[in-house]
Amino acid sequence: MTKILLALHVLAAIIAIGPVTVAASMFPPAARRASADLADTAATTTLQVLHRICRVYAGIGVSVPLFGFAVASYMGVLGSGWLIVSIALTAAAAGILVAFVLPRQDELLEHISGQRTFSRSQTAQLAMFTGVFNLLWATVTVLMIVRPGSTTGA
Repeated sequence: MTKILLALHVLAAIIAIGPVTVAASMFPPAARRASADLADTAATTTLQVLHRICRVYAGIGVSVPLFGFAVASYMGVLGSGWLIVSIALTAAAAGILVAFVLPRQDELLEHISGQRTFSRSQTAQLAMFTGVFNLLWATVTVLMIVRPGSTTGA
C-alpha cells in the first residue's frame, strides 16, 4: 500500500504542482507584453489561460499533501523533523499562492481586460512572489528526496 500511495503522491506532485510553477512563472512576462499592446487579444487570452492553469492545478494540488500524509502515516514518519519542515514549507507555498500570486494575477487581468496599463513594479512583485513559491516547492522536493535524519533516507 505504501508504494501505491507514494506513487500517487509523486504523480500528483508532478501533474499538479509542475503546471502551476510553469504557468505562474510565465504570467509576469506575458502580462508585460499584454500591457504593452492592449489591442493584442492573443496576449490577453494567453494571460487568461495561464491564470486558469494556476487556479485549476492549485486546486488539484491539494491532493499532494493528502497523499503525502497517507504515505507518511504508513511509513511511520509523521513525527520526523524533515517531514514537519516539509509540511510547514508546503503550507507556506500554498499560502503565498493563495494570498499573493493568484490575487495579483486577478488584478493584472482586470487591468488588461479594462484596457488599462499597470506599472512594471506590479509584475516584478508578482514575479518575486512566484519565485518564492517555486523556491519553496523546490526545497520541499529536495527534502522529500534526501530526508535528512530519516532511517529510510539516502
